[in-house]
Amino acid sequence: MHILKDKKVFVLFILSGFFIANTVVAEMIGSKLINFGGPFVNSVGLILWPFVFILTDILNEYYGKEVVRRLTFVTVGLIGYVFLILAVTRGIPAIPGSPVQDAAYSNVFGSGMYMIIASIIAFIVSQLLDSFVFWIIRQRTGEKMMWLRSTGSTFVSQLIDTFLIQFIAFVIPGVWTIQEFLRNAAFGYALKVIIAVLLIPLILILHKLLDTYFGEGRAQKIIEKSAEESLRDLD
Repeated sequence: MHILKDKKVFVLFILSGFFIANTVVAEMIGSKLINFGGPFVNSVGLILWPFVFILTDILNEYYGKEVVRRLTFVTVGLIGYVFLILAVTRGIPAIPGSPVQDAAYSNVFGSGMYMIIASIIAFIVSQLLDSFVFWIIRQRTGEKMMWLRSTGSTFVSQLIDTFLIQFIAFVIPGVWTIQEFLRNAAFGYALKVIIAVLLIPLILILHKLLDTYFGEGRAQKIIEKSAEESLRDLD
């Protein structure tokens, strides 16, 4: 049987693709700051992160903590690869008639070293923390209330992610003062929390769709195996 005919493998293939794509795109567009109203300024990449953490929670539920951990490190490697390619191509001069000249190319893809370091550190810490909190809540609530372990883990991980990345990327290089950092980071975190709450129905819908696709019996066995392996590590 071809490996992609296995439903569990096929779903992992699809979810991992969306996870990596959303993460890499969020990193690439992260240096663009936009105004969310009044004095509140934040990265446009903020919009994508709640979707990344929803995917993390779905992967945790059906595939377990170890799969999320490995996917996190694979994604970090790909982020580094993307930044390396961008750095190399920035050093290759454009021809005079190129639709995109060097200055414009560097402005779009020239994320500074602090942004790269912040992105990688914050992503690793927040992803591993998200998975840990997810399974701590799962250990205490059992199979019920997936919405609680999903949003609860997101609330904790996004708090660390938001403040950590913005401090490294914007405070250390002197782009923001401490006051600007606290205001913008607090706003960014609050916005992520609101989006996460609004996306609870999407989590439940995805859960239902996967249960239907796998079949109720097999879906339950997949979830139970994921929980058994992940919770064993917490004991």
